[in-house]
This record gives sequence, C-alpha cells and structure tokens, in this order.
Amino acid sequence: MKILGIGNAIVDVICKVGDDFIQKNDLTKSTMKLIFDEKEFKQLLSNLKIEKTVSGGSVANSIVGLSQLKNKVGFIGKVSDDELGGKYEEGLKQENVQYFYSKKKEELPTGTCLILVTPDSERTMCTFLGTAGKINENDVDTNAIKQSEIILLEGYLWDEGDPKKAFDKAITNANKVAMSLSDQFCVDRHKPHFLNLVKNKLDITFANEQEIMSLIEAKNFDEVIDFGKSLKKLLVITRGEKGAISINGDEISECGIEKNLKIVDLTGAGDLFAAGFLHGYINGLSQKECLDKGTEMSSKVIQQIGARI
Repeated sequence: MKILGIGNAIVDVICKVGDDFIQKNDLTKSTMKLIFDEKEFKQLLSNLKIEKTVSGGSVANSIVGLSQLKNKVGFIGKVSDDELGGKYEEGLKQENVQYFYSKKKEELPTGTCLILVTPDSERTMCTFLGTAGKINENDVDTNAIKQSEIILLEGYLWDEGDPKKAFDKAITNANKVAMSLSDQFCVDRHKPHFLNLVKNKLDITFANEQEIMSLIEAKNFDEVIDFGKSLKKLLVITRGEKGAISINGDEISECGIEKNLKIVDLTGAGDLFAAGFLHGYINGLSQKECLDKGTEMSSKVIQQIGARI
C-alpha cells in the first residue's frame, strides 16, 4: 500500500450561516472549536438547516483524494456501530479506500463536525469528537502500517492518553511519517510536543503559514525558511494568496495560486493540497511538480461545497 492515513473519523455536517450566527454563538471565524458536551452540540445543530452530510476528518479527506488519483491507500479511524458510523464506513468503501477498523457499539457516538460556511466562503468548525477521540493503540493495525510506504497523521488526533499511545505506536512502526499540523489551536495547545515531532520524528510536515510561524514563534517568514533549511527534512507550507512553498535542506520550491476561481467553500483546501503533494511525492515527481499537483487539487475542492471532490 502506498499511504495509510490515521486520523479522526468524523462525519461532516455542512450548513450555511450568516456572520451573525458565528457572533451570537461566540465562535471565532475560520477556526475549529472542540465541543465536549453532546447536548451543547445538538443544541447548536437544532437551529440549522443541513446542506450536506459527508464522511470527513482531515486525514481521511486527504486519503480519499489520493484514492481518486488512483493510489492504493487505507485509513484507520474509530467509529461506533451506529447510523453515522455505518455511513462513514460506506463513504470510504465507495472511494476505494481500505478501512482497517472493525466498528463495534461504543459508549460515545461516531464523531461529528459541524462546518458553518459564511457568505465569504470561510468555514468555522465545531467538532464533537465522540468515539473518534478515544482511539487507542489497540485500534492501530501494526501490519497495515509496516506494509505502507508512508503513514499520514493529523495534529487533530494528537492528545494526551490513549490517542498519544496510538500515535506513538504508528510512528514507531512506520517506514516514513507525514503529518499535518491541522490548525493553529492544535499547535498552540501542543507546541513543545509538535516541535519535537517536526524536528525528530516526521519525514514530511504540512502546515499553513500561521501554524508554522506559531510553532517556531517566528517574527517573519525568513525565520521559517531558515528553520526549514536547518530541518533537513521536507517542510511544505501553504500561504493562502501567496501560494505554497516546500523546503528540503537547501532545495526550495514555490508555486503560485490558480487565478479566477469561483470559490464556494474553503473546507478541505489543505487536506486536498496534501493529497496532491503526496501523490506527486510517491510517484517520483519533483518538489515543484508536487506543489503544482497540490495546488490543482485544492483549487478543485474550494469550488464546491464539502471537503471531497
């Protein structure tokens, strides 16, 4: 198998809202908020009209993108044996992703992410992790990891306790490890751990400009470039309007953004960028070609609703 993703198995529930809804519910636009109380989550959802329900989760979105590019891929993520868990599994199978997890009835339901899309196409997420956040080392299939060229992890998955043990087991048994830093709130919560991972454990790190600057507490982007060079590993950074850059020792490649796109929803842009880049990487393309493929994939997904093409 080319790439095995390990991440939060989350069902995305996509709703269109006005800016007033974001303010009224005390949410910070364009970020992700974790909701720990199922009742609070249901209350939020009760006031909304659902546009679309789709199997999601950051790494799972990347893995589906890789499958659509005809790569042999798999996924590990924890769901419960409930209606959404069944939908989740079915969604992966339809996309030819091998699912290395046998669901059973759990105390907590399958994880759900409420994606609130405002008129400016920005998305604000409220996530109730449910059983996805309870992934542990027993849920991680060692053989599947060893038989994959690369494993892809997400910062969202990293948490003290069982998820950290699952994470460590995956890294220990992997041939190569790629990880997305996921979100600035993740970086801020786990800064020392993430910095250690980036420096010592990961072969490929995906981040956006805010995340990497926060991680290394950089004052300007030149400091990020210097940090990337000193890593001697692959660091891939998306920079919004400024395009994307990859740094591998002294090799630096850049690419711009695609122009004149009809942007509908930015959900999944980073996930699909990672899919395109990794597709190039495992198929022997140059760094510049990998960046171009990432940009092509992210450009496609932002012109539709939802995080999967």
